[in-house]
Amino acid sequence: MTGPGITNLDFSVFKNNRIKRISETFNVQFRAEIFNIMNHANFAPPTTPDNSDIFLSDGTQTGVAGRLSRTTIPERQIQFALKIIF
Repeated sequence: MTGPGITNLDFSVFKNNRIKRISETFNVQFRAEIFNIMNHANFAPPTTPDNSDIFLSDGTQTGVAGRLSRTTIPERQIQFALKIIF
């Protein structure tokens, strides 16, 4: 079974702040990273034991055939960081 394509966009911004009072190469970097910035839901294909079977063993319908119940990548995540380079 072929599922839909995956759409994912990550974004990162950083600012370097050189501090020459400490050293010529001392640098403090502020970072902001955003993963899945568009917050697009990428659904996973139906799984075999749960919701890809149309009929149960006694011949009755399951009622959940083809239901998309999980995603392949997590929701939007944002992280901030402070990096010291010397």
